[in-house]
Amino acid sequence: MARQNNDDLFQSSTMTFGEHLEELRSCLMRASAGLFFGVLIGFFVARPVVHLIEQPLRRALGNYYIERSLEAFDEWKPRVANGPALPYTRFEVEDAVERYGMSFDLREIHTDRILKPIPHSDAGLQEGVPTSFDPATLAPVLLWQPLSRDSRVSITTLSAQEAFGIYVKAALLVGVVLAGPWIIYQLWTFVAAGLYPHEKHWVHLFLPISTGLFLAGVGLAFFFVFDFVLQYLLAFNEWLGLDPDPRISEWLGFVLILPIGFGLGFQLPLVMLFLERVGIFDVETYATGWRVAVIVIFVVSAILTPADPYSLLFLALPLCVLYFGGLGICRWFPRDASENSRSLSTRKAT
Repeated sequence: MARQNNDDLFQSSTMTFGEHLEELRSCLMRASAGLFFGVLIGFFVARPVVHLIEQPLRRALGNYYIERSLEAFDEWKPRVANGPALPYTRFEVEDAVERYGMSFDLREIHTDRILKPIPHSDAGLQEGVPTSFDPATLAPVLLWQPLSRDSRVSITTLSAQEAFGIYVKAALLVGVVLAGPWIIYQLWTFVAAGLYPHEKHWVHLFLPISTGLFLAGVGLAFFFVFDFVLQYLLAFNEWLGLDPDPRISEWLGFVLILPIGFGLGFQLPLVMLFLERVGIFDVETYATGWRVAVIVIFVVSAILTPADPYSLLFLALPLCVLYFGGLGICRWFPRDASENSRSLSTRKAT
């Protein structure tokens, strides 16, 4: 005699479509409340966060213009044989740049005109006064200033209200990072609501690991990827012969996108393990479909990152490693046969 559905041990754990929508609404409300409080905290710390966010861009711009100045120093030659030489050696210049944080601009002047200018007459030319410009007598000088005061390294705003928008964006960034673990917790709570009791314990295992991976992705983007991306973008400017004049609002938009994309992308091995544990995919599917997975990873990385190859590669390559790491975890820690058959039978019953 066929077993009645009333004998299903997991019947009490099933949810209707309306109950799933209600659970989703509750999770979204709680996640939004966490984001609100995170942004509220962000408003109190937005100013130092803006200065912290500026540092990678200022550092990259400083290195860019210092290298340009050193190239001009190395390439400079007197206009005539035995003409005026550079007033500093390369070692002195490097010492000033590296030890004292100075920047310089190589210019040329007529040294004999500084303290003794040529007399000017509106009535006409005077006897003995030069009548033409003589570039052969120009002498090189280096104009020094602290790198922090170099106008080329400053980050500009183009409107009065742009600074307020920057402040709000910085508060939003702080809120997303602070509320990220709470939002991930709500996401896993919603997923757990649709699972059977024997599957829900995986959620409690995945939550701290998921939070750690999210923070690891954000940290990788901010402390490692930014420098490489900026070096590439500024080198492209140099190749085109363009001097960058970045706006802080554009840079902050870049900062908002990249870390969040990395944090979400680093959830890949947990998603793989979770889908394998609940029986949606198995290890063989992961193993045979790795080529398609790599293509999907590169496509998703292109969507989650700005339009430059470095940020795409720095996200796609770790995700490929994480994919094979997730495959290895699924293979090394297989599900119990009893759990596998129980999950399959309960899904057929429902």
